[in-house]
Amino acid sequence: MVMENQQSNAPETDILDGRQSKGDRTRQALVETTARLLQEQGFAATGLNQIVRESGQPRGSLYFHFPGGKEELAAAAVTAGAAQVEAILQEGLAGAENPEAVLVKTASLFAEELRASQFSKGCPVSTVALEATQATPLLQRACADAYDAWLALITTTFIRLGLPSDRSPRLARLTLSSIEGALLLAKATQDITPLNDVAADLSPLLKV
Repeated sequence: MVMENQQSNAPETDILDGRQSKGDRTRQALVETTARLLQEQGFAATGLNQIVRESGQPRGSLYFHFPGGKEELAAAAVTAGAAQVEAILQEGLAGAENPEAVLVKTASLFAEELRASQFSKGCPVSTVALEATQATPLLQRACADAYDAWLALITTTFIRLGLPSDRSPRLARLTLSSIEGALLLAKATQDITPLNDVAADLSPLLKV
């Protein structure tokens, strides 16, 4: 793979600024920019030239941190986006007294995130998951890992809040699938009503 110049292959300095090295900051900028673009426009529509331009980082740094190119970078971005969603889920789970409260609060938090982005950003994983195939195994694995982590978190919480252990995994899948679908519909229609409907109509199924 041809780089822009010979110096672009050299590792970036590891001199710390108190928190991150220059290399860490560069990598973070690339990942965050890619995560945003993937969330807004998907994998196929996001090009390396756009990532380089909008991140403000040299192309050589991109290939230094992600020698696997676009797919490796996209997989890292999906993982980072998944961590943000997990933080929202953790907030929704915190202090919940029952499974219904988990659903209502989580749906509300996602609705707030969607409105804050003016409906430009949906789930950072689902947009990419629809495009991930056997031809992009790193991307497919990153999406699968994200969903597995979210499901495990919801399942564990449901069990802790009193739902039967044999039903909790199934109800976790139903909850996550419903919220994911509602997010997609809410983004397309620019209306959070689908999320409100899921919270209202699915809650009775989660009674202990």
